[in-house]
Amino acid sequence: MNPREVTEAWEGERLDPRAARVSASQGRATPEAEDDLRTAFQRDRDRVIHSKAFRRLKHKTQVFLAPEGDHYRTRLTHTLEVAQVARTASRALRLNEDLTEAVALAHDLGHPPFGHAGEAALHNAMAHVGGFKHDEQSLRVVDQLEARTRSDGTVVRGLNLTWEVRDGIAGHSKGLADVPAGPVERLPATLEGQIVRLADRIAYVHHDTDDAVRAELIQEDEVPQTVREVLGRTRAQWIGVMVRDLVESTAPAETARLSDGGRGRPRPGPDPSPLRPPRHPPRRPFQRIPGSRRAG
Repeated sequence: MNPREVTEAWEGERLDPRAARVSASQGRATPEAEDDLRTAFQRDRDRVIHSKAFRRLKHKTQVFLAPEGDHYRTRLTHTLEVAQVARTASRALRLNEDLTEAVALAHDLGHPPFGHAGEAALHNAMAHVGGFKHDEQSLRVVDQLEARTRSDGTVVRGLNLTWEVRDGIAGHSKGLADVPAGPVERLPATLEGQIVRLADRIAYVHHDTDDAVRAELIQEDEVPQTVREVLGRTRAQWIGVMVRDLVESTAPAETARLSDGGRGRPRPGPDPSPLRPPRHPPRRPFQRIPGSRRAG
């Protein structure tokens, strides 16, 4: 067996039954020969990382349009934080980390500059042709706009990603009204894609607040007590609480709760859906952050 086949066999034996297995992938629009070292999801991740669209994210602002200083988030650092949150949850749930990472790294490739103000401006300008949605543009980037060079030296349009990664990209976007569940037809088909969808929200709620405190738009002690009672006293605690809640809310009924210290007490009640909403969905505690009424 080559290294790819070993990985695929390991996935079949070790991953949660609900996880996406690369051996069962619906494949690519244009079939390709398999790689000896990497699975198809790993190759998708690498194609995203090496794309020009991914590198351009470093010049796209997240919330603050012209920040002074080097420590404010950009669309690239946001993407990396989403990937970290999503991989943490995927590993804890024994899901497919390679698929999770590929979707997370690609989810904002089509996001315009100037954050959601830029997206709103484009949407208004393109109203006569149906408007603009960055998740649809992200899919357009990986399918049509990005060029890649094959191993034989030929240049082709599109990254030719697997169906599961493309599905996760197309289904990641959301608004305040449809998080965490939303219309079924808009949710990614894989649990990994749904994890990225929520990791996106967890990441931006945390880092937008962090940047707002850094910019002195708000003070940390202005965060309402009701939020602190749920998420913790400090910003450092918030992201951990939200990620743990995501894992607990998604774990199957036979899995011990994290708060039990892994002592084996099962979660009460059935698991009615592939991804149940966190019991304490993150909410923005204030509206002085630019663009804070819009989702990421």
